Amino acid sequence: MDMSQKDPCQKQACEIQKCLQANNYMESKCEAVIQELHRCCAQYPKGRSVVCSGFEKEDEERQKLKSASK
Repeated sequence: MDMSQKDPCQKQACEIQKCLQANNYMESKCEAVIQELHRCCAQYPKGRSVVCSGFEKEDEERQKLKSASK
């Protein structure tokens, strides 16, 4: 990815950081902002957003677990 191009979901990632810091890192209090990032990530192809790469890995792991349990 061209680093001069701004990450499309960077703003949402920053909002999550702010929310977590403000709420003593209690994820449950930041569900809404986390969902916003998920929505943002869903709009872009894999690899387009660096901040979404964690969700992409998470989804791949979940798929592997589902396949293994069948």
